[in-house]
Amino acid sequence: MKKILTTVLLGLGGAVVASAITLPSILELRHSITDDNIIAPESFETQTRLLEENFYLKNYVVPGVDLGNSYTATPQEYQERLAKLPTVIDLPYNSIVKNYIEMYLDRKRGLVADMLALHNYYGRFFEEELLKEGMPLELEYLPVIESAINPNAVSRAGAVGLWQFMPATAKGLGMEINSLVDERRDPRMSSRLAARYLKQLHDIYNDWSLAIAAYNCGPGNVNKALRRAGAEGEVKKDFWDIYDFLPAETRGYVPAFIAANYVMNYYSHHGISPTIVKRHLTTDTVQINRHVHFNQIAAVLNIPVDEIRMLNPQFLKDMIPGDYRPYSLTLPTQQCLSYIMSEKRILEYDKDLYARRTTAEPRGSTSTPPAIVSDGGKSNLANAEKQTSNALVNNEIASQATERIVTKTHVVERGENIRDIAKQYGVSATDIKRWNKLRRGKVKAGDRLTIEVVEHITPDEVRVQAAQEVAQVFPHNDQESNTPAETASSSKSVSAPKAAEKKAQPAAKKNTQQTKAARTTTHVVKKGETLDRISRKYGTTVAAIQAANGMKKTDTRLQINQKLKIPAKGGNQKKSTSRKRRR
Repeated sequence: MKKILTTVLLGLGGAVVASAITLPSILELRHSITDDNIIAPESFETQTRLLEENFYLKNYVVPGVDLGNSYTATPQEYQERLAKLPTVIDLPYNSIVKNYIEMYLDRKRGLVADMLALHNYYGRFFEEELLKEGMPLELEYLPVIESAINPNAVSRAGAVGLWQFMPATAKGLGMEINSLVDERRDPRMSSRLAARYLKQLHDIYNDWSLAIAAYNCGPGNVNKALRRAGAEGEVKKDFWDIYDFLPAETRGYVPAFIAANYVMNYYSHHGISPTIVKRHLTTDTVQINRHVHFNQIAAVLNIPVDEIRMLNPQFLKDMIPGDYRPYSLTLPTQQCLSYIMSEKRILEYDKDLYARRTTAEPRGSTSTPPAIVSDGGKSNLANAEKQTSNALVNNEIASQATERIVTKTHVVERGENIRDIAKQYGVSATDIKRWNKLRRGKVKAGDRLTIEVVEHITPDEVRVQAAQEVAQVFPHNDQESNTPAETASSSKSVSAPKAAEKKAQPAAKKNTQQTKAARTTTHVVKKGETLDRISRKYGTTVAAIQAANGMKKTDTRLQINQKLKIPAKGGNQKKSTSRKRRR
């Protein structure tokens, strides 16, 4: 019996040893693993058309050309090329990595071309900050899978910027986030702190694959996966050992990072031509310690506002709150000295338009109406109304700027696109998408778009508008019947008001002519425009335009470069109202 048991035990032991020998090693596991349930990073959803709006892509480079053939390689070629890359971080090959590589080379070829172009500018920030921290340079391709190298990228979870920092992580690293500034969008600042954060993660795990995984899902999830994988004792674990215990998105994160390194190095082997730099962009920074708006800088230094935005995406509202604390403003190198020499002119340019109010008084609070006496006090009441009326008008004129933003609705016509519509209204395509919350850049005929345009107004128009508001507050009129006593007391001074009225008539007539002139705008007809389209653009009617230009109702044909007088919206109504008052 003992012999039988010994034989069985020896057989079982040999089977266990044999099975242990046939188990795959860690190296084999990382090369043979398959998984159909991974979730691709959000950067794979980036629309190429959105990236093409980037000022750098439009003005400084010619993106790589797609030759129309994916030129996929064999698994052996993928593996050999990855092994040849001079990297510190292991870049093993398996079927998941293959799927990501071919996704880039097939459906996302246009995205790869744009990222290669963007890397010409942003890549130097990545490399410089990684080198300062003594980090592997292959980490410069993490923004490829994080944001598609777009500093304005925002994830569904609220991560922002090239390196996709969440608010809590960013603030913990010392980044500023408020209504005007979000340093997660700052290319250099975010790259510097991303390098430091990755270094901290590597110091914790002493393994780059785990550090990269923790960058994606957080150290807490990686620690939990290590515990579940039984990472005890001195046996070293890496990403592939805890693969099955990680969140679905993180399981695809390291393979996507390996694929990004392959594609950004071997794109030319797959029919994507290198990016051509039309003109080099070299930048420098200048310290700003005053409140200044991008429009002021652009106007004085003759720089496109879109370029300032591209170089400084961390300023959310086109303004630098330098009176709060000093900030670095990035400009083309040759413009930094120009800013220093012209700072006074920049700060003075339209300063009233961009100034922030520090005090505010309720309307009409500067004058207190006198008390009404016991005899009814009609004269005192009239004086009080007149004083308050003047105060309202003066306050209104003082508070109004020479420009105002008007919201218009544009109905998309067949053949129109966002860029054409943006040129028509003098705004940017990016603004139109932001106003209308469009994730894509496509519109179709019949779509209604909200457009915000700036209109110039004259002080006369401001004064008329303020007077109308005052008339609503005090609807009394000079032609009301007076008491016999008031009539008798006022009859002695009738001649004086008449004389003053005669003197005031020429001035009033002149103001009326100026107001009428201000109520018309000249429009030069462009190709494809119609009276209906022009009337909707200016918020008026076809009949009003025809009347202003002496046209018959049947005259609807226009010629290119024809000049039309455009009456202001509601101009006819104001005229009829003024006639009624004169009666």
